[in-house]
This record gives sequence, C-alpha cells and structure tokens, in this order.
Amino acid sequence: MSAGRATAGTVVGRGFLARHLAPVAERHADTVILAAGVSLASTTAPEEFAREAELLDETIDACRTLGRRLVFFSTASTGMYGTTAGPGREDMPVVPGTPYARHKLALERRLRASGADHLVLRLSHVVGPGQPPHQLLPTLVRQLREGLVQVQLRATRDLIGVADVVTVVDRLLALDVRNTVVNVASGTAVPVSAVVDHLEQRLGLVCRREFRDTGSGCTVGVDRLRSLVPEVAALRFGPHYYRGVLDGYATSVAQAPHRTER
Repeated sequence: MSAGRATAGTVVGRGFLARHLAPVAERHADTVILAAGVSLASTTAPEEFAREAELLDETIDACRTLGRRLVFFSTASTGMYGTTAGPGREDMPVVPGTPYARHKLALERRLRASGADHLVLRLSHVVGPGQPPHQLLPTLVRQLREGLVQVQLRATRDLIGVADVVTVVDRLLALDVRNTVVNVASGTAVPVSAVVDHLEQRLGLVCRREFRDTGSGCTVGVDRLRSLVPEVAALRFGPHYYRGVLDGYATSVAQAPHRTER
C-alpha cells in the first residue's frame, strides 16, 4: 500500500469489518481507520505478520503527513487476556499466549511509540453477515449443517454484533478519544457449547456433538468502554446479550442458506 491510499476520512481495507465501518469513516474526516491485516487468530505465519506490520508503518506515515488520527484494531481474545486473573483490562500487564496476540500487542506498542495520534480498539469476537468463512460463527453453522459439531468444553467467547461495534466506534471518534486503548466487547464470556445450543435451536437443526476436554476463555473488562461511552447501556450488554446477536446472525444465514460467506 502506498501512503497515498490512506486518505482522511477513509477506511483502509476491503473486508468484513471495513465494509461495515465505511459510513463511519465518512463522518470523521480527521481519522483513518485501518481495518486490514491478519484476521485469523490461529495464524502463525511470519510473512502475514510482516505484511500487517508494513501496512501499519505506511499508514502511520500517511497519518502523520495528513495530521490525522489512526484507528488500529487489536484483539481482546483469549490469546491476549487468557492468562490474566479476573477481567482483562486495558491498563493491566498482559502476557499474550498466542503468536497472533503477541503480534497485535507488538503493533500496539509500535503505534504508540510512533507518536502519531491514534486509538487502539481491542475487539472481541465480532458477529455479523458476511463474515469470513474461517471465523467462529460461519464454522459452527457449517458444522451444524453437516450434522457434527466439535465442542471444546472449556472454551468461551465474548460475542459482539458488528452493528454495535460500528455504533461504539462512531461514538468514540465523535468524542475525540485518542492515544489510548479501549476494549470493544460485551463483557460476557459465553461457553461455546451455549452458542452451539442456541444456533441449533434457532436454525432448526439437529446435530451430533463431539466433545473435547480442551479450550480456553477469558472475561473482557468493559469498564473503560462504559465510562467513555455511557450510551452502550442502550445496547443491553449482559449475560443474555449474545442470544440477540446469534438470532440476527442466524436470520442472515437462513435467508441465504447456499451462499458462501466471504
């Protein structure tokens, strides 16, 4: 990417998150949203990490030239917070447990050291129509349709609807939040087994389960998010929030049962 591609009020990227955030970028001409890079949390390929690091450096240079704030998406996954005691907070020391999380934390530090105006958003598991097929929800739906789901008994995930992510990002930018890290998550660790149960019921499918005594999870702290954006109370984050997120996703895939999500 040449620096010129990162123009004010634009999204860098063409994927799932970038498409949903495009209207937000148009409303904030002082900001460049970097929504491109490694999207598979199990990735270990050094060349993929190197490409994202190069893209970040180029976008930093462009934002300095333009005098713009850069929004960078990191991760609030188990890989980042799974070794912490209690909810994972933005101001606590973390010891990332996966190559992907180590890579994202290194890029956070790279951005902070650059001196560029920025906002780092640590995303939990974003759910919505058009997700890449390798992500959790498309994978579970595909397994449900095939009649066998592999369930990690100790796995939990914090699910948040992509429309709510857009709302939160829009509000943070409007409030001129910068030079900090914010978890963007629901704050609830949902057992993957409960996600499978709800999807099965919502899609009207019956499947066999292959249970594995594996998996991990964490609770993502959202106190900073709630403090900065009190309006998130209207999003009804809480122990049952994930059900509405899954209902919306199930409706989208039921309306296009043969479409491959990209």
